[in-house]
Amino acid sequence: MFDVMSPITHFFAGWLVANLDDLNRRDRLLVTLAGIVPDLDGLGIVPDFLTRHSAQPLNWWSDYHHLFGHNLLFGLAAASLGFAVATKRPLASLLILLTFHLHLLGDVVGGRGPDGYSWPIPYGWPFTAAWTWQWSGQWALNASPNFVITAFAIGLTLFLAVKRGFSPLEMVSPKADAVVVATLRRRFSKTGGSSNP
Repeated sequence: MFDVMSPITHFFAGWLVANLDDLNRRDRLLVTLAGIVPDLDGLGIVPDFLTRHSAQPLNWWSDYHHLFGHNLLFGLAAASLGFAVATKRPLASLLILLTFHLHLLGDVVGGRGPDGYSWPIPYGWPFTAAWTWQWSGQWALNASPNFVITAFAIGLTLFLAVKRGFSPLEMVSPKADAVVVATLRRRFSKTGGSSNP
């Protein structure tokens, strides 16, 4: 369960950054995804799990998580892709970079593994190891500060849903999002909530 906490926190942090300006739905999606896309390099956990009892188990998660997706080159690639497809290109690209770096900062501060390993961030990879980020005070992934940050981000997301008229659910289903926002507005809004476009 605790391994899910970090991607959830990164997702909501990305959503909050996407709401710093008046972006359209697609641009909000791009900025939000920048908060979780660095963890694509953690998908090696699936083949590791599937081969754990074989004669030659894979070790992709240990070897590659926080390597391919957690560096400046990957962040610049994500921002460039955002620039290519976003509506507000310069702003969306800057917010993608901000969200990406917020992910890295979150990992440095609160991403220590259950075995006590303090995951370093190879920021300069593949060009230099000199820019590796690591903090000796890194708290565990399941430490209470991560729960507090996640709860705060979810609460702020709900507040923004009531105020702005959309939530992260819009990325999956605008119709379902409209129902959720209307329900939240009826529950929490003083006005009873007409929807904003």
